[in-house]
Amino acid sequence: MNKKKFLITVYITNFNYGKFIEQAIESVLDQTEKSFELIIIDDGSTDNSKEIIEKYKDVDNVRIVYQKNKGLNVTNNIALRAARGKYIIRLDADDYFVPNALELLLDKHENDNELGMVFPDYFIVDAQGEVLERQKRHDFDNEVSLFDQAAHGACTMIRIAFLKEVGGYDESFSCQDGYELWVKFTSQFKVTNINEPLFNYRKHGKNLTSNEDRILDTRATINSKYVKKLNKEIKSIAIIPVRGEGNDIYRLSFGKQTLLEEKINQALESNFISNVIVTSPDKKVQDLIYENYSGIEKVSFFYRDKSKTRINVDLNSTLDLIVAKFKNLDFKAITVLAIEFPFLKPSKIDDAINTMVLFNADSLISVRNTNKLLYRHNGNGMSPILGMEKFTKMEREMLYFHSGGVTVSTRKNFEKNNKMLSGKVGHILLDQKSAFEIHSEFDMEIATLIKKKLIIQ
Repeated sequence: MNKKKFLITVYITNFNYGKFIEQAIESVLDQTEKSFELIIIDDGSTDNSKEIIEKYKDVDNVRIVYQKNKGLNVTNNIALRAARGKYIIRLDADDYFVPNALELLLDKHENDNELGMVFPDYFIVDAQGEVLERQKRHDFDNEVSLFDQAAHGACTMIRIAFLKEVGGYDESFSCQDGYELWVKFTSQFKVTNINEPLFNYRKHGKNLTSNEDRILDTRATINSKYVKKLNKEIKSIAIIPVRGEGNDIYRLSFGKQTLLEEKINQALESNFISNVIVTSPDKKVQDLIYENYSGIEKVSFFYRDKSKTRINVDLNSTLDLIVAKFKNLDFKAITVLAIEFPFLKPSKIDDAINTMVLFNADSLISVRNTNKLLYRHNGNGMSPILGMEKFTKMEREMLYFHSGGVTVSTRKNFEKNNKMLSGKVGHILLDQKSAFEIHSEFDMEIATLIKKKLIIQ
C-alpha cells in the first residue's frame, strides 16, 4: 500500500449521486495544489455510482471505500481515521471545487500554525451548474467577533490534529450541517475564512438542507447539549406585552383558549422561564390573569400605563419598570414574547436563551432570512434600499428580518443600557411555522385552520 505523506486529505461522501459524482471527483483531480489524497466513500448507493467510481480505482492517490448506509457523521469519522494528511476537507458528491480551492485554503493554514479551520465563500448553483447566487461572509480576521453563524459543513479545511483533539464528529447527530463541530471547535481554536467563492454548492431537491425543520431542531439540541456541558444554563423572566383597549387580538380564540393564554402556556413550558409577567393597561387582561392563573405563583400581572402603549413609545421604558419591581427574583435574562406568534414552540424559547449564552451574546432576536430586494419610494419612484442597486442578486449578502416574537437580553446588559437589543446581538433562525405572525382577522383564520389540522394529526 502506498504510504506516501500528503498535506491534504480530501474525501467525497456519496449516496446515489451518480449523475453528479464524476464532476466532483474531477474537480479534485484538477486542483492546482497537488499534495493531496482523495478518499471516495460510497454509503450504500443503489444507482450507477459504483460504475462511475470504479473508473478511478487505479488513479494515484485515490482510495475507494464502499460501505452500507452509515450516515454522514459516522462517515466523517471513518475518513478522519483513514486520513494521512495534515489537513482534511470534505466535498459532497453533488458539489464541486473551483481549480485553486485547495491551494488557497492550504496557504491560509500554512501561514498560521494556530489556525484550526478555514472556510470560503461559495456559489449556489442549480442541478445544471448554473450560478444562482453567491454566499458571502464577513472577513473573520477583521470584522467578526460573534461566531453564531456557522461555516458550511463541507469544503471547510480543518487541521487534523485539532479535529482529533475535540473528539472528531459527534455520531449521535445524524441530521446536521457541520454546526456541532463549529460549536465545539470555535470555543477552542482559531478559525478564519477566505472571501472568495471556492466551491459550488448544488441546490436541488435531495439536499440535506432542504429539510429546514430537522436542521433547526438538531441545532437546538446541539446548543442545549453544550450549554449543559459548560454548566451555563440560566433562568429568565418572560414578559408578555398586551396593548388591549381597542387592540383585542389577545382575546381571540385559538383552539380551546385565547392567544394570550396560548402564549403564557408556551412560556410556562419553557425549561428556563422562572416567571411570566403579563403587562397591559387593560383591566380585561388583568381579570383574565387573575381568573385563570391566580393559583400559579409563576404568573404575574403588571399594570402598564396607557401612555406607554402608544406606537411611538418603545417597550424599553416599561421593561425598565418591570425589572425594577421584580428585582428580587432570581433571573439572569429577560425574554420578551409577542402574542402574535401562536406557533412558537417552548423549545424555540429555550433555544433563544441557549444560543445567547453559548455564543456569549448580550442580546438576541429570532429571525428569518431573505434574499429579496427591498424597495422604498423616493418621491420619483421606487428604488432599492441599503445601496443594493450596486449589486446583482448573486453578489448580495444574506439579509434577515425580525420574526417569531422572541427577544432576549442578559439582565446585566439590559440594566446597563436600558434596552433589550444592545451590545453583541445574536440570533436564532426560525422555521416558517414558528415565524407565522397574526396581523389581521384573515391571518387568524389561517392560524385557526392550521391549528385544527395539527390537532387532527
